[in-house]
Amino acid sequence: MPDGAPQVSPVWIDREGDVVLVNTAMGRTKQRNAARDPRVAISIADQNDPYEKVTIRGRVASQTAESADQHIDRLAKKYIGKEKYPWRAPGEKRVLMRIEPDRVSD
Repeated sequence: MPDGAPQVSPVWIDREGDVVLVNTAMGRTKQRNAARDPRVAISIADQNDPYEKVTIRGRVASQTAESADQHIDRLAKKYIGKEKYPWRAPGEKRVLMRIEPDRVSD
């Protein structure tokens, strides 16, 4: 956050090889924070056993609007079975953040 405190929010994720992909909207807290300080942490818990988890620490290497609209639709299909992301706000600009992991632990 602006005062240096961590910001936490659930996100849908994807990956391209070793790069983690997160999709958000331009101007949201997550996007603004990553633009100011690219360090991020992701915690992924097993839905059947929340004590089984993977933690990724890394940095947002890039933020781009290129392919972000198509990517959020792919994530909607993956996570909720919808062909299109249903919660897009009018005028919303999607942003694809590419996160390069520095450390992965389980």
